[in-house]
Amino acid sequence: MPISVAGISRPLRRYSYKDWHMDLQSSQAPQGNMKFVIIAALAAVAFAAPDRPYSYASVGSSEEAEILQHDFDLQDDGRYNLEVRTGNGISVSQHGSPDGPEGAVVKSGVFSYTAPDGTPVEVKFVADAGGYQPDSDLLPVAPEFPHPIPDFVLAQIAKAAEEDRNRSPEDRYTYA
Repeated sequence: MPISVAGISRPLRRYSYKDWHMDLQSSQAPQGNMKFVIIAALAAVAFAAPDRPYSYASVGSSEEAEILQHDFDLQDDGRYNLEVRTGNGISVSQHGSPDGPEGAVVKSGVFSYTAPDGTPVEVKFVADAGGYQPDSDLLPVAPEFPHPIPDFVLAQIAKAAEEDRNRSPEDRYTYA
């Protein structure tokens, strides 16, 4: 059955697997082009690499501090004490024991340092089943609610909760 496109008539041809495979092979790029693309991609990656390796020093201060004290005492029952002091004023004191749920380590301590603006920073902390709980005068505190909630608002909240409890399961809101 011939087909006509723009006035040119060609017979409709059925492709066999062999014909399709040969067409596919002839449409693929030569191997030399593929090697060029791979080499160009590797060169682009090499040029994009940083001039120096990343390190913690590149993130903040590159100042090195002398360790003045480093005492670590680990007991046979899992309790430990850690004391560290450096020449630039950083201080860490930490104590821990495996008294948490399922033998988890519960720890508490304090660390201090001088902020870049010269402010002395001291943070006391506890880490236990309740999570990490820092305490410092420098940590932000949420402001108190500026005013008490009016009675009519509390009444409306209670009414909405009562309506939700009395609603049949079919009428309840779903997220499906």
